[in-house]
Amino acid sequence: MKNYRITVNGKTYEVTVEETGASAPAAPAPVAAVPPAPAKTQAAPAAPAGAEKVAAPMPGTVLAVKVAVGQSVKRGETVVLLEAMKMENEIPAPRDGVVASIAVNKGSSVQAGDLLISLN
Repeated sequence: MKNYRITVNGKTYEVTVEETGASAPAAPAPVAAVPPAPAKTQAAPAAPAGAEKVAAPMPGTVLAVKVAVGQSVKRGETVVLLEAMKMENEIPAPRDGVVASIAVNKGSSVQAGDLLISLN
């Protein structure tokens, strides 16, 4: 048996795959997805300058950038307002920090995973 950690669309799964003998072709062994591993409870070390990236969670259009470079933000504070599927989505800061860079402007079209801002 071999254990693997696989990430699909940003969600991590732990799977176990059984090895079969090489003498005869075997049917693929069923693989059961295990719920994602729990998040670590230890505090993460301080991120280097601009290391914390805030990415677009979905494709859409930037309606507003609510922060400026050098501005301090608190975890959960809205940093970008993104319109997707005719809905306004508030994109929050993932942690306390200072805005290091802004990669989008009002009216920019973004795809899922595109960089919006980075935090120090």
